[in-house]
Amino acid sequence: MVNIVRAVLGVLTAIFAVLFAKDYAATMKTDLTDTSEGTQGWEESEGWIKPGIIGFIANFGDTLGIGSFAPIVAMTKVSKMKVTDKHIPGMLNVSCAIPVVTEALIFTTTIEVESITLITMLAAAGIGSYVGAGIISKMDEKKIQLVMGVALFVTAILMLLSHPYVNLMPGGGEEIGLTGVKLVIGIVGNFILGALMTAGIGLYAPCMALVYFLGMSPRVAFPIMMGSCAVLMPIASAKFIKEGEYPRKISLAITIGGVIGVFIAAYLVKSLPMDILKILVILVIFYTSFTMLKPALSKK
Repeated sequence: MVNIVRAVLGVLTAIFAVLFAKDYAATMKTDLTDTSEGTQGWEESEGWIKPGIIGFIANFGDTLGIGSFAPIVAMTKVSKMKVTDKHIPGMLNVSCAIPVVTEALIFTTTIEVESITLITMLAAAGIGSYVGAGIISKMDEKKIQLVMGVALFVTAILMLLSHPYVNLMPGGGEEIGLTGVKLVIGIVGNFILGALMTAGIGLYAPCMALVYFLGMSPRVAFPIMMGSCAVLMPIASAKFIKEGEYPRKISLAITIGGVIGVFIAAYLVKSLPMDILKILVILVIFYTSFTMLKPALSKK
């Protein structure tokens, strides 16, 4: 079953990579590689180094369980990268798709999960992302700011509750699979999380909370949450690519930096003192949530 999951991830990623490459090549020919407001085509668009570093840092932390969406949004704002709020959901999903698939291929072979639970929850996340991407890609910038501001705030709260210094998140159980009503709850919950992820809310923290609440082993959260993202992100990203609602060059640079970050985190780094780093990330996410909500709630 694990090999089937890996094969499906490979096919989805290959289809996504072809769509991404074709769209990128087509826009290069028209000198409109970045669609972000404030850019003047290929020559004046954002460079490679800044988004590449952001992708490396975010996906390095993502592999260690911190998550990548909120840190990327925060670093994008702090570094004043040339991307509009409307294009951030597309950028997040498109740029992190391949790095997250890389993570999933690593973790689905190292941690045991009951096959039916893994496959059904991954499929639910993928279907949810397709539905969600169709809605998010058509929303105006003010609505995007409001949705992402709330999503980031919720993400920060969940990360704070699960932090060892606070330790208010349920600790889970020993199960490696779900049955009956719990399985139905897991499937429906992951469908909703898949849809919300297309709005820019990271799936890791809420998926980890869902796994814990259902009495599963905390270790099981890694293949489920990374596998869910690996399934849904190529699907959602294809929708964003079709709509053209993402910055091409920035997304590619984040992808390249992200894949490098994943491999270094997975194979070269065995353990890091992450507790203090997570506190800093939570504070930055709260600040970024405020910067998104302030213009969204203004009367102008």
